[in-house]
Amino acid sequence: QLQLVESGGGLVQPGGSLRLSCSASRFILEDYSIGWFRQAPGKEREGVSCISDRDGRMTNYADSVKGRFTISRDNAKNTVYLQMNQLKPEDTAVYYCASYWPAFSGVCMMTAGRYSSWGQGTQVTVSS
Repeated sequence: QLQLVESGGGLVQPGGSLRLSCSASRFILEDYSIGWFRQAPGKEREGVSCISDRDGRMTNYADSVKGRFTISRDNAKNTVYLQMNQLKPEDTAVYYCASYWPAFSGVCMMTAGRYSSWGQGTQVTVSS
């Protein structure tokens, strides 16, 4: 399994921005599809976004974050990012990145059961 590490969480006011990072120290993330998930207290985990392997040609977003969040990957830095703009209180959650080896290159899916490796999570709190 990959060891994934998230960073970049914190406390931000409504309307603010944060950029989350997902990195791996001993594996090449380029070979994997990467997803971001979140879980708020008392709620089920939900998929936020995903990006396909290699050139990241395919991305998907939950309806609740479309137009506000952007996922990207920098293979030279072995890192995947989630840029979060126009943050709302309802975005408050622990955010996790996860990876899976895609059966077909260029595809990503936000089905949590497909993902085999998960990070420990980073807290995002949106509050005034």
